Amino acid sequence: MKIVIEVLKQALMITGFVFVMMLIIEYINVQTKGLWHDHLSKAKWKQYFLAAFLGAIPGCLGAFTAVTLFSHRIISFGAVVTAMIATSGDEAFVMLAMFPHKAILLTAIIFVIGIIAGFITDKFISQKHFEIKFAHNKFPLHEEIKCDCFPHGNLFSNFIKTSFTRILIIIIVSIFLLGTLFGEIGPEKWNWIRITIMLTSFVALFIVITVPEHFLKEHLWGHIVKIHILRIFLWTFGTLLLVKVLFHFIDINSWITYNIFIVLAVALLVGIIPESGPNLVFVTLFASGTIPFSILLANSIVQDGHGMLPMLAESKRGFLAVKAVNMVFGLIMGIIGLLAGF
Repeated sequence: MKIVIEVLKQALMITGFVFVMMLIIEYINVQTKGLWHDHLSKAKWKQYFLAAFLGAIPGCLGAFTAVTLFSHRIISFGAVVTAMIATSGDEAFVMLAMFPHKAILLTAIIFVIGIIAGFITDKFISQKHFEIKFAHNKFPLHEEIKCDCFPHGNLFSNFIKTSFTRILIIIIVSIFLLGTLFGEIGPEKWNWIRITIMLTSFVALFIVITVPEHFLKEHLWGHIVKIHILRIFLWTFGTLLLVKVLFHFIDINSWITYNIFIVLAVALLVGIIPESGPNLVFVTLFASGTIPFSILLANSIVQDGHGMLPMLAESKRGFLAVKAVNMVFGLIMGIIGLLAGF
């Protein structure tokens, strides 16, 4: 029961953050009539640097944001590859605590590798194929003459005659905000992750309160809540629960052998798991001097903590495609590292 409650809290945090980020991005897209989307779509290198920056942020929030941007077709499939290579998930916090200098070096290396990998992916793999297969665009920009999403003079004018939909979304966002505030959802202690979730939740709540009914029903409820949120929550909860139960009975340390190339293969395979915990084995082994830097690097390239869970919910083939590309780059860098002796 304790495991179920723990997984439920994690799933609620991930789903809640993805929801508020989807809501905010949808709002910005409509307010700017998609100009920032057009600007980014014409500048692929900006997408790669943005994705690498989001990935390099310790934890999974940046990776969640990258997947959300991809869902809106604001960044390319290659940029998602960039973000997932550049991220180390929650392991980044552990590495910064155990070996800060090597952790910073590792982040810098996977930042660069991520940008190169993203460029190569978009260069040699049909972008149209990935957009159709993996980024089903459920968030089209409506060609509206004007969206007056901010009622000047009276912020609460929408409550004069409000709808059940608005009240329901306000309740959902408020529960998520209060759960984060009191430490029931997300980190138990105050840190930058908890502060970020709080700030984005406040922005989301403000948007829900002030936008007109058309935007609320067509964009927020019709595009986000009805299509994405329940599926993201169920897949996130189910995947996390399955991983927790499996690793409750499996000792991951027993997978590690003295054959270094088998260790490399295990590091790549464990990196596929959409969970932070198993990859801590390689962080610990590196900190103790048991494995070389190249093994940790290969694992970091493939693994992305919980970052790919929203993608898994949206597109299973998309999840596998990102992991496959990352495994290729992880394998190449791992072999080069072992042969070079680092």
